[in-house]
Amino acid sequence: MSSLEFETEEMSPVAAECDDHFVYVALADGRQIRAPLWWYPFLNNATPIQRANVEMQFSGVWWPDMDDGVSVKSMLLGWKAPGAKAPQQAA
Repeated sequence: MSSLEFETEEMSPVAAECDDHFVYVALADGRQIRAPLWWYPFLNNATPIQRANVEMQFSGVWWPDMDDGVSVKSMLLGWKAPGAKAPQQAA
């Protein structure tokens, strides 16, 4: 499957938000996907104000304050950003 076949208008993001633990992306087809914030170190290290400044693009979400983004495809396939490290579990 090529990238063009994977990315369709129905899969375009229409909204995105972050809380302290997850990034949530609503898609044009009505689905909502989420991923742990630690998957994306640039978001995990950002302030709530920086996370709230978000722009929708055809195939993903862009945070201009950090000059970085996440593709819908990467979220659906479970691809973490390079350098992403799971938080230490409490013993």
